[in-house]
Amino acid sequence: MRKNFYLIILSCSLISCYTYQVKKPADPAVDNKQESKNNSAGKVKNQASESQNMNAQPPVPVNVQQKLAPNKNFKIDVDGRSYKIIVDRWERDSLIAHPVHNPKGVLKFHKNQINAERIAEKRFSQPIADIITIAVYAGAGVGIWYLLR
Repeated sequence: MRKNFYLIILSCSLISCYTYQVKKPADPAVDNKQESKNNSAGKVKNQASESQNMNAQPPVPVNVQQKLAPNKNFKIDVDGRSYKIIVDRWERDSLIAHPVHNPKGVLKFHKNQINAERIAEKRFSQPIADIITIAVYAGAGVGIWYLLR
């Protein structure tokens, strides 16, 4: 019983509700469709033709400097390697950051080295938190049942 208790404590300490998630840019075609439903029939035809023209244009390139804000945790892909960093500042076109668990370390990357499509921000994950909550409640229920039995 003692080994199982230690195993449960160890597994709960290793679980985190925070995950690195890639932000998906807002799709302008979806916004235009929602707006067209609210407008009159004459305006719908004009907006439908405008939305087709907008879809034909190439996607707007992502500005890495705007995406990587100071004092936030990110997971970036640089030249095929993955780094978990905390952004310190931007110096012209270079990103100055440090690794997540090493505040004394300094990393410098040029903005062209960073893969803009694979920038993931550390965020709270509600589904994972729900799963952990249900597992804790189930474990407490099993523990109470075991004690009463």
